[in-house]
Amino acid sequence: MLSQRTRYTIRALLHLADRYGEGPVQLSEIAERQNIPAKFLTVMLSSMRRAGLVETMRGREGGYWLARPPKEISYGEIVRLTRGSLGLLPCASRLAYQQCTNCISEDKCRLHRVMLMVRDETARILDGLSLADAVPAEGLLEPKL
Repeated sequence: MLSQRTRYTIRALLHLADRYGEGPVQLSEIAERQNIPAKFLTVMLSSMRRAGLVETMRGREGGYWLARPPKEISYGEIVRLTRGSLGLLPCASRLAYQQCTNCISEDKCRLHRVMLMVRDETARILDGLSLADAVPAEGLLEPKL
């Protein structure tokens, strides 16, 4: 499940993507239009600045903007930056791997193998979608029956 932090960050970055090339966007505008608490938004955007996704300028004419074009920022990158991993279990994470506690050995664990497949498919989808992609509200993924 995506954390509130991840969801807020994606919404804020999508707002900046919509305004890409127009100059700095004030924090108050992002907070109001995306319904994100301003204090929380400040912390999130500072984190994204340190990660190289956002630039900022102080002052009356200041604000935030994307450091890279929206097509160069994937949902997968954002989720990894805010959540740490796409894996649903610590043993399925590439970057934050940890052996699960109270588990059988990984070579015998069928759940581990399933979670690796889920992680890889999630990565394929999220890394293949950028902030520039117009994702339809319905019909993106048709369920298999």
